[in-house]
Amino acid sequence: MKKILQISNYQYPHIGGIEQVARDIADSLLDDKEIEQKMICFNEDAQDGDYLCHRKETVHDSVDGVEVIRCGCFAKVASQSLSFTYPHELKKVLQDFAPDIVILHYPNPFVSSFLLPMLPKNTKFILYWHLDITKQKVLGKLFHGQTLHLLERADKVIATSPNYVDGSPYLSQYRAKCEVIPNCIRMERLTPTATIYKKAELIRKENEGKILCFGVGRHVPYKGFTYLVKASKLLDDRFRIYIGGKGELTDSLREEAKNDPKIQFLGRISDEDMIAYYLACDIFCFPSITKNEAFGIALAEGMYFAKPAVTFTIPGSGVNYVNLAGVTGIECSNGNVQAYADALTKLANDPELREKYGKAAKRRVEEHFMYDGLKRAIWDLIAEM
Repeated sequence: MKKILQISNYQYPHIGGIEQVARDIADSLLDDKEIEQKMICFNEDAQDGDYLCHRKETVHDSVDGVEVIRCGCFAKVASQSLSFTYPHELKKVLQDFAPDIVILHYPNPFVSSFLLPMLPKNTKFILYWHLDITKQKVLGKLFHGQTLHLLERADKVIATSPNYVDGSPYLSQYRAKCEVIPNCIRMERLTPTATIYKKAELIRKENEGKILCFGVGRHVPYKGFTYLVKASKLLDDRFRIYIGGKGELTDSLREEAKNDPKIQFLGRISDEDMIAYYLACDIFCFPSITKNEAFGIALAEGMYFAKPAVTFTIPGSGVNYVNLAGVTGIECSNGNVQAYADALTKLANDPELREKYGKAAKRRVEEHFMYDGLKRAIWDLIAEM
């Protein structure tokens, strides 16, 4: 029996890229009766139906049959949750559960400061590297030594793309330990129903004769939606651009787009509506601009629906590993609004190119970024530890 402890920032019902990967890993190991799992994370205010979590509470519950230890938080500094109960809960689970393998989802500097001295020498350690600390530059410098210590201690370092290994000043120093396991999409979440197909048909009917562009994600600086809004002003009236999601920049984006009837903001949308827009659109827009966008699950999802993608060049990011320039879509120089508008216009003017890139996009996702591929990779990883 192998015991595995995952250390994630948060967990469902809080939704985020790291949390989804942690959940996918846990799901992928459920069929193996020789593996016992637990997960520890911070708590966060979140709800999905009757599933309700409160940030300040420390509770033990379960997600998909795996015990989750949620540690109550009293504050958040530079996107990092702080908790009085975390050190005690981490020490307890390391002692009582005695995991054979610990998987730490990085970055998580507060937790790392406790984990490194607590982690037994004979415990195998997998450092699952989601992204470099780039936004909080002071924090990155402060924890430079800790990051090197984590990499030295790790038995394996998992990156989500070869681009990130090459572009990270840390991972590039530890290539021998690195293994690439791309993030994945889940077909069961994206399977259209008859209702969804009808919604997609209605969207198309309401925009007859238009070139539909769709982008979705949190409205935060690194997602680059301001560049999409600016690019829209350079497009003709054939275009209709739908932007899903919400965030700190929503109000400013709306203000910037207020005189542009081509832009429609959808707010936070359900999976059902999101799939309908994936189906209805002609082009998928993914305008992220920094390495904080390490991979792009939404990008892979849009491509899965056979839509050509338009992205920016982000050195060291997996975005340009997911969308291949001139194969599955068009890549524009970073932050170049005119180039982005030109790319959209090129695709609008050439339906055959849209179809060619769209088919290649779907094929790339099916070959490289599906759940079954991640599951096989995780099984192989755990077997060799």
